Amino acid sequence: MTTEEIRIRGTVQGVGFRPTVYRLAKACGLRGDVCNDGEGVLIRASGTDESIEEFIKRLQQECPPLARINQLTRKRYEKEFLFHDFVISHSISSAVKTEITPDAATCPRCQAEIFDFYSRWYRYPFTNCTYCGPRLSIIRAIPYDRTHTSMAAFTMCAECMKEYNDVENRRFHAQPIACHVCGPKATLERADGKPITASMFSMLDDVDAVCTLLQRGEIVAIKGIGGIHLACDATNETAVQKLRQRKQRYHKPFALMARDLEIIEKYCIVNDKERELLQSSAAPIVLLQKKEPNTPHTPHTPHTPPLREAATRPHTPHTPPLREAATRLHTPHTPPTSPSPHLPTS
Repeated sequence: MTTEEIRIRGTVQGVGFRPTVYRLAKACGLRGDVCNDGEGVLIRASGTDESIEEFIKRLQQECPPLARINQLTRKRYEKEFLFHDFVISHSISSAVKTEITPDAATCPRCQAEIFDFYSRWYRYPFTNCTYCGPRLSIIRAIPYDRTHTSMAAFTMCAECMKEYNDVENRRFHAQPIACHVCGPKATLERADGKPITASMFSMLDDVDAVCTLLQRGEIVAIKGIGGIHLACDATNETAVQKLRQRKQRYHKPFALMARDLEIIEKYCIVNDKERELLQSSAAPIVLLQKKEPNTPHTPHTPHTPPLREAATRPHTPHTPPLREAATRLHTPHTPPTSPSPHLPTS
């Protein structure tokens, strides 16, 4: 029997790395533990030489989608540790040398749950799992644990705790897990402080009320996970001009948000590389070639090629439900603020 300490450095916190280590270690018949610390992930594993080698090989092959292993080092112990099973241990605080994981756009499975009437995440604007959701925007300290994030104020309900502890569930040890019962709420507010309720615009919820406001040509300030952006219906010229006046941005083009790639391709030419970027977990704004004259009116400047359009897709659960409101949304970004679950109207 051999015992090794395996050190993993890279993007390995907040990406489902410990749950993956746990599953693979159990599958390979290893005993030991795994934990986060300031350098990344630390694994102590006892087993046969063959089982440890198989574990290392599979860990590199079956790395979680958002993870990246920069360095893997191994140290063999002379004596075997007295492990009776393989467990996920409490994190160890130490000098921070690990990478901080960026936020990841809502994954297809979470998005499907948001639109599934029978799911307990139906229309929940803060739905996430091990493979998507906020990371960098909510973290306060390393190691990455719920107690070190802005989610520390929200105690998990029994159902969320059950999924958090279920090794077969994709939310196994997902630190920001939350739902309608125990998580943050989205609320609708007026910028001038006057009373407003979602029921004035919708029979569903505050997010649906925002859809109604957008359809009516209003401008909405959406306070998301890591910042605020202003949104309006990009096909509504009056709303766009109103937004330009308020931003005092009369010529510089706005970035456009579409509900999905199909809509983006209706207005723009998208090559394979651009498609890959738009569908990635980063969900960045991508500069695309327009399909003239189908795109909404966007004045050009000498610094902006007339056949280019900056486009993106929804990157948080706040925005997918808003796709019911309009085909595209103008999304000029404003300076980021601390994370807070509000959708104030202007």
